[in-house]
Formats: sequence, structure tokens, C-alpha cells
Amino acid sequence: MSRHSIAVRLLCGAAFLAVVACSESTSPTSRQPVAVLQAQAPDLSTLARDVPGFGGLFLDHGVPTVYLTDPLQRGPLEHALGAFARGRGFAPSQIHVLAGRYAYGDLDHWFQQVSKEAFAQGGIVFVDLDEAANRVLVGVERAASHANVRSLAARLGVPAEAIVTRDADPIQYAATLQDQVRPVVAGLQINFGNFLCSIGFNAMSGGQNSFVTASHCTNRQGGVEGTLYYQSLSSQPNSFIGTEVADPVYFRGGVCPKHRVCRYSDASRAAYAAGVPFTLGGIAQTSAPNNGSLTITGSFAVTTEGSAVVGDVVNKVGRTTGWTQGAVTNTCVNTGVSGTKIVQLCQTFVSAGVGGGDSGSDVFGLTGGSSVRLLGVLWGGNSGGTQFVYSPITQVEQELGPLTTF
Repeated sequence: MSRHSIAVRLLCGAAFLAVVACSESTSPTSRQPVAVLQAQAPDLSTLARDVPGFGGLFLDHGVPTVYLTDPLQRGPLEHALGAFARGRGFAPSQIHVLAGRYAYGDLDHWFQQVSKEAFAQGGIVFVDLDEAANRVLVGVERAASHANVRSLAARLGVPAEAIVTRDADPIQYAATLQDQVRPVVAGLQINFGNFLCSIGFNAMSGGQNSFVTASHCTNRQGGVEGTLYYQSLSSQPNSFIGTEVADPVYFRGGVCPKHRVCRYSDASRAAYAAGVPFTLGGIAQTSAPNNGSLTITGSFAVTTEGSAVVGDVVNKVGRTTGWTQGAVTNTCVNTGVSGTKIVQLCQTFVSAGVGGGDSGSDVFGLTGGSSVRLLGVLWGGNSGGTQFVYSPITQVEQELGPLTTF
């Protein structure tokens, strides 16, 4: 293990850092498009009017491809789609034509009929005029009956061959780590005073429903003053989730360096308010590590607690930089906090992305599937956002008392 002192910055809490590292502007930002479409997509209804027998347009490996019920309409098709094809790098003569069974106008009529009626029977995820298949496509939940859709189509006079059904997962709102999410899980944004942090993990302590975050994610670091927490913002309705109940004071002397104050963890515990739903052991999961996404796509489940050694690959999920992953570079580091007299004793350094507002985040190791090993609570990082520091779970529980985390 490596034992040395080094100064890092808090990622939330101090008034000065609130501006530099914790606050987030709510003003819209200007974003440049990543890519520009090569040609404006044509209006399909206009194509159906101008090209008799038109049945749908799509790109097949980049090649403009069209269904025609009447192959003699190739000329009008090339005229109508010439600019579009050239914009995609193809001559009009290179448009690929497939034999269509149904005209677009008929498909659109059946699509409107089925869509209007199908959702009323339940179990329907979507109804689509599938221009890449020259059919009406209906997505049904996996427990729903495909036969019910076909019966409906028959009752509406839609040809059986024109309807395709398939199993589909329900479509949900794409919540992010910065949205209000219930039940509450680790990694989500929390708001206290004028500052933002992240939930480290849910826990039970002496029968009290709780969550753990960073000590500096309180109104006063070290010592209990009853900080109130909201998820995700105090300005939202039904956002109050809990109150700080445990946050040991910093000590002097002994193993603490001269003229400094110390603790073994930057961690505090808040008790959930009555009726707030939460998932014990739940951690929000985004699509992949280190891609910057904040959109929640699933969840991790804490199944054990443990520690890490240098070289281990560990993870965190926080409200600012999402899911990041990297290798442990140093363990048991006595860590000075920039701009303060605080030294956090025996902390762990990780080479992974971090940003202001990630303080309090869960730190964990993957153990297989969605199961994870809880390792600790993130509280700081370097100025470049490429290294984070966390308090090991053993030291968190040493200071906060025994915690049931899964």
C-alpha cells in the first residue's frame, strides 16, 4: 500500500467550490450538431401522391431503397427522389427497387385504424407504418396476446398479411441521474442548501431507513446540524427525502498531523423521511462506463462489501459524470484537502473520471451480471477530473456505525 500525503479538492460543499465545482447552470447551452444529414428526407405522403404504387422508402446499408407495387413507375420514382439519391452519393438509376405488396396510402390508412383501436385493449407498446417492411408493425408486451391484435385487424378489415406483430419491451421515460427518481437509488442527484451532491448508497442503521453521502455534502462538515435533503431539487414537488442524523466531528492529535483535523472517512448518514420509497442495495446504471451518459438504463445490486488493492478496476456512478471506471492507483493515502486544514486518513485513489457534484457517489466493483461489491464513498478528485478519491466502506462504518447495505 502507499502511504503519503497529497492535496486534492472537494467536489462539493465549500462556498467557493460551490461555484467552481458544484453548481450547474440551468441555462440552455448551444451545441453544434455532430453530423449533418446529407440530404433532406422526403415527405412520404408527397411521394405516395407523386409516384403511384409507392410503398415505402428506407436506406439499406446506405443505399436508397423503395417499395413499388408497379415496377413501371420507376421513371416517376427517379424524378421524385433524384435529389435525395444524389445527396446520398447515388445516381437516381442506383435507387434499389423492391416489389411492394401494398401501396403507402393503404398502409397509412390501416396504420391509423389499428393505432386508434389497439391501445384501448392493453398490452400494446407501439403501432408503426414500417416503411422498411411494407407492412403495419405492432409491438406488444411479452405477456400480451398477438392473436388479439390479429383479431382486431380482421374486425377492421385490414388484410392479415399486412399486419406484423412482435414482442417489444415497454417504452419508458428516459430518466437521468439528475431527475427525480423513485424509488431512490444510489448515484442520483441530491440537493441541500444551494449545493448538489450524489447519493452514495442506501442503508439500514438501527432499524432506521437511511442513505449515506459525503460529510462535506452537509451544511457543516463534521458534526450533526440536521441538513435537509431533496431529490433531485428542493424546487420540485414531493422532493424532500431526508435529514442528516450522523456526521462525526473531526479530531486533532494522535495520528492526525500537526495543526490539522482528521477523520477516516468523508461520510455522513441521513434518515429517510417517512414514506419515501428506496431500494436497499440499488445503484443506478447508465449504458456503459466512461461514455458520459447520465440516462438510467437499469440498476446494479449490492450483494457484498469489500476492499480493493492497487490495480483493481473499480467504478462509481454520480450525478455529474455518470458511470466512470478505472484502476486503483494508491491505497491508504493520507490525503490533504485543498484550501482546508482537513486530512482524510487512509483513503483510496482511482484513475477515473469525476466532476463537481459527484461527491457522495457510490464506489463499487463488478462481481458478475448486475451484482456489485460496495467499496466506499467518493468525496474528491484532482483538478483535471481524471482521478477520484474515496473513503473505504470499512472506514465509513467505523465512523458511522454498522450499516446494512443490501
